[in-house]
Amino acid sequence: MAVGEAPIIIKKVKKGGHDGHHGGAWKVAYADFVTAMMAFFLLMWLINTTSPQQKRGIADYFAPASVAETTSGSGGILAGTALADDGAKSSGSKAVIEAMAPPAPPDVKDVGQSNASQNGGPTAEQQAQQKAEDAAFQSAAQSLRQAMQDMPELAELSKQLIIDNTPEGLRIQLVDQEGRSMFKEGSAQPNDRARVLLRAVAKVINQLPNRISVSGHTSASPDGAKPASDWALSSARADAARTLLQGAGVLPDRVYQVAGKASSDPLYADDPMLPGNRRIAIVLLREAPVLPPNHGL
Repeated sequence: MAVGEAPIIIKKVKKGGHDGHHGGAWKVAYADFVTAMMAFFLLMWLINTTSPQQKRGIADYFAPASVAETTSGSGGILAGTALADDGAKSSGSKAVIEAMAPPAPPDVKDVGQSNASQNGGPTAEQQAQQKAEDAAFQSAAQSLRQAMQDMPELAELSKQLIIDNTPEGLRIQLVDQEGRSMFKEGSAQPNDRARVLLRAVAKVINQLPNRISVSGHTSASPDGAKPASDWALSSARADAARTLLQGAGVLPDRVYQVAGKASSDPLYADDPMLPGNRRIAIVLLREAPVLPPNHGL
């Protein structure tokens, strides 16, 4: 080095250890992973411990639905009132699901509404009527489900109520569970549990103009036989349900049919001896479409 030149100084900087580089971010990621695994195993446990009726209720609860514009709840099927004699309740929403109209037959040409009705295709008036009826059924079902969740005296009984939409109409079924029946064994008189459910169903029926049918069902015997007494018992139970519905305000002329089907129409065909096959089925019947003028001439 020449005289008078400044010395060259080399400075070495040691980097921090592995933990200093990554910090504590790995701990957060690990905690998230453990939480997700715990939620997964909890979900698996719930799936294995719930009954078919409970699974169906959970699926219905998360079914997609469009929400009405009003937030007051007064426009729903229950008209803003609770199922109890006093108090007010409004869910704040009304689910309306419109079913698509059935497609026209392939041999029908687009030559006007009158020709479409003559060839068996639905007219615009019939399609509008079907959509309105489907919307009313969906709103009634949603209102009943919401009422079952909101009222403590009905929340536990919701496991014994099955609501579905069938080609015949909106079907509401009161089913037995193991140790929780709607009737005493061999008796046609509904117990307190069945009376509460039937009064709740009557409040929804009273909001719709449709006629209803009531049918009673029993489960199969262990030997697979169908005792003759089951026909009389299922008929008597259906008629007892009709009497209770009329006592709750359902007009007598709205009752179209009361039938006993014994064990001929099981709800669980793969196991006809299940308690869930013992049930009362109430169907709000679809109304016949309005016939066009000079129909059949």
